[in-house]
Amino acid sequence: MLHELNHVIDYIEDHITDDNLSLEIISEYAGVSDYHFRKIFFYLSGLTLNEYIKNRKLSEANKDLLNGEKVTDVALKYGYQSMDGFTRAFKKWSGFLPSDSIKKGISKSFPKLSFIITVKGGISMEFRIEDKQAFNLVGVSKRVPMQFQGVNNEIVKLAQSITDEQRKEMHSLQNIEPYEIINASYEADANFLKEEGDLTHLIGVLTTENEVSNLLEKVPVKACTWAIFPNEGPFPSTLQETMAKIYSEWLPSSNYELINAPTFSFTKMNEHKKDYAYSEVWIPVTKK
Repeated sequence: MLHELNHVIDYIEDHITDDNLSLEIISEYAGVSDYHFRKIFFYLSGLTLNEYIKNRKLSEANKDLLNGEKVTDVALKYGYQSMDGFTRAFKKWSGFLPSDSIKKGISKSFPKLSFIITVKGGISMEFRIEDKQAFNLVGVSKRVPMQFQGVNNEIVKLAQSITDEQRKEMHSLQNIEPYEIINASYEADANFLKEEGDLTHLIGVLTTENEVSNLLEKVPVKACTWAIFPNEGPFPSTLQETMAKIYSEWLPSSNYELINAPTFSFTKMNEHKKDYAYSEVWIPVTKK
């Protein structure tokens, strides 16, 4: 995985001025789906892919300005449709105007990334591998903004929208492990150049039943292997830390790679400890 990620970084460098630099092409180099690649990249680098490319473009633009190229030419070279748009982006990134770079020789740089793995503290991650038959995710869903950290308010609104009828049907259909209400994510937008896009989030259950009313959404999931990561502690920080470690430490150093299928998790709050929970993260994988 690290080799593929560094290969992707090289690809971005070679095509930094291309108008058609797309996540579909970039993720092909990493060998995983668009959404999974974005998560791996974010948890390893601390930046979204969009932020990284924007920073690299502006850093290279700064070099060109220092070399005497005209602001209008540099703006067009790095994909900005107007001088105003480029000037605003450059000033926000650097703290000074493009013209200051030319006149005063001021510069700011953002170097190319290189990925290496450092497992912090040598703490092993608990996980198990399970093969699971085909099943359906059944529940309520909506398109929500893609977000890797913090509380997603649109998901909160989705949870609040579930009716008693929907809850009752989900409970009646639930017939395979885990016997919990799960949160699943899938169908992420591929066009990362328009900020981060949306994905579909589903709150529901796992079932082998096919008959579902029009009150609920049904998402078929093929038979595959799952890597399951249990975690327990303060919520939501422990769950978020586990998710980050899966993508930044476990996946790059394991003998598994992600496949294009929904990921999901569930959380059981502890009745006796405030903001304390047991959670599991399920990710679909195959052996390398």
